[in-house]
Amino acid sequence: MRTPFLTQPLSRRAALRVAGRAALGASALALTTGCSDSGPADSPAEVDALTTQAERARRDAANATAAIALLPDRAGALGVVAAERSAHADALGAEIARAATVTPSSTTSATPPATAPPTLDQLRADLADSQKEAARLARTQSGYRAGLLGSISAACAAQQAVLLA
Repeated sequence: MRTPFLTQPLSRRAALRVAGRAALGASALALTTGCSDSGPADSPAEVDALTTQAERARRDAANATAAIALLPDRAGALGVVAAERSAHADALGAEIARAATVTPSSTTSATPPATAPPTLDQLRADLADSQKEAARLARTQSGYRAGLLGSISAACAAQQAVLLA
């Protein structure tokens, strides 16, 4: 039997504080990209991998937002997940734009297609997949990009264990 980390429901004020800090942190990460050395040109496969991560983040944010309709009692936690995953997508988008010397081979959509709201278990599974994929990709990168992906992986793990427990 698991013991949830949150013993009380997440208040609206606390959820907004967490979302604001996540957005501020993502903005700080995005701003530091301009200070990093561009190094050798990125390959299309590297840009595609980042694009896939950004699409996952957008999908997870949209799914968390959609799940609020099914689980209004978990709206605070789901709102935080949506805000953090949106911040991840923005930070990845900034890194993709910085590496824009190479055009990704896949096309990206600004908004994920509309689907039925996911269950809480499905959202947890999606976040687990996003966590594992970001961690795997972080091990193949260096510098800022590895840190960004490692941070995204850690945030997805925390969202599963703390917010959606």
